[in-house]
Amino acid sequence: MNEFSSLVQYSIAVPLFLAFITLWAKNWGRPAVQIVAVTGFAIPLILALFAWMLYNPAEPGGYAFVSDLDTGLSLIGISLHLGLNGVSLPLFVMAATVGLAAGLYAAQSKAENLHRYLFCLLVMQAGLMGVFASIDIFFFYFFHELALIPTFIMVGIWGGRDRNYAAMKMTIYLTLGAMLSLVGLIAIYVKSGAGSFDLITLKAHLAQAPLAESIQNYAFGLLLFGFGILVSLWPLHTWAPLGYGAAPSSAAMLHAGVLKKFGLYGLIQVAIPLLPNGASLWERWIVWLALGNVLIVGFIAMAQKDLKQLIGYSSVMHMGYAFLGIAAMSVLGVGGVVIMMVAHGLTVALLFMLSTMVHHRTQTFEMGEMGGLAKKAPVLAAFFVCAMMASIGLPGPGLANFWGELSIFLAVYEFKNWLIFAIVAGIVISAIYGLRAIASVFLGGESDEFVESQKEVSVVDMSWSERVPALILIILLFFVGFFPKTITESLYDSLELEPVYAKGDND
Repeated sequence: MNEFSSLVQYSIAVPLFLAFITLWAKNWGRPAVQIVAVTGFAIPLILALFAWMLYNPAEPGGYAFVSDLDTGLSLIGISLHLGLNGVSLPLFVMAATVGLAAGLYAAQSKAENLHRYLFCLLVMQAGLMGVFASIDIFFFYFFHELALIPTFIMVGIWGGRDRNYAAMKMTIYLTLGAMLSLVGLIAIYVKSGAGSFDLITLKAHLAQAPLAESIQNYAFGLLLFGFGILVSLWPLHTWAPLGYGAAPSSAAMLHAGVLKKFGLYGLIQVAIPLLPNGASLWERWIVWLALGNVLIVGFIAMAQKDLKQLIGYSSVMHMGYAFLGIAAMSVLGVGGVVIMMVAHGLTVALLFMLSTMVHHRTQTFEMGEMGGLAKKAPVLAAFFVCAMMASIGLPGPGLANFWGELSIFLAVYEFKNWLIFAIVAGIVISAIYGLRAIASVFLGGESDEFVESQKEVSVVDMSWSERVPALILIILLFFVGFFPKTITESLYDSLELEPVYAKGDND
């Protein structure tokens, strides 16, 4: 255990502890509930930024801030082993950033039983921080489930239209994905003979005694489809747009922005390093399924008339780029995926929040019933344009999405150069639906429906209580865009420790 190992522990424990305090704080009034909850979201970000500044890997596997807490399950190889390496650190910071933005936005909402709503969000936040801090793959899975359960509850209770159907569909799909992932992880534990769920121990053991190719094939297949469902890999993606459309904004921000990265992170940190031969055998399937995300889901996104559904399908589409980067299995490709996960998490969270702000001003998500909103809400328009341009992958410095997608595209071109045509098509598709959304919502004349809605709700620009959470997301997005080396240096150093990625990068 090193000097700053408690940074990671407190980033998980504080929001979990304060989640229960919010339930008691209802007796002190709404302001007390808001203060307690925002504190629970702010402290993890402070600790995460502190960890980012202090990061200096000195432990095995490139990990820092390592702590190992006795759980009483050491006989079966389970321990609360926490730490951060160059891959998990940027995602850890991203999770904390999205969490604070979502928490600030939720605290000012008019949700019924606000204390319970914020309780669910804080439990979810604790789980998200634990996912990226866990070195033990049992707790890696456990923290995912801790974050997932409040999602179902929030969609079912505080969701919008079709919430019951959306919650049920999300429960079925994500439970199936979680179960397949669990079976795959247990298979690795049992077949490895290492007697431990510790990722560092498993990597060292399997480097000396790799699993048989047939076992790797089946185990990787379980993890691919298990994690794939959780990431919304085509054609097992239909839960995502429906769920995000029904979910309350802060829940959509945390799930689409952070929790959905669990599957990609699991493939990068666990599945491919432990099962490299299995990954090679499934490489072709990853490519073809990823193309389904990029092209098929991309065309579906183009057809959307509902703003929130458009953002949901756009999020699913961009996961295809991530899977293509993983299929390349190189330092450049996988590094690009991690950068893209960070940028996508910030961007999609911002877009879901802004889409709700648009709804509050227009009383609809139908883009055909909007128009001309930029005249009355120019700051909201500027934030939305910036977020949508980042989502498209606008070339140039300043937007982190560009660096992630560029790295993936270069790696994919070296991997299979014909895939570049699909990638170019994906860029064109993104530009079409993104620019159409901007034009439909903010430009042109006001629709008759929009004029009618103004009789009930006067349109005003973003208040400072709305601008602050948006600024938190966009500041980190621009910071990583202007200074990508702040995460790429440690990220690539950690990836080069994985022979499978280093080998792929040199091929």
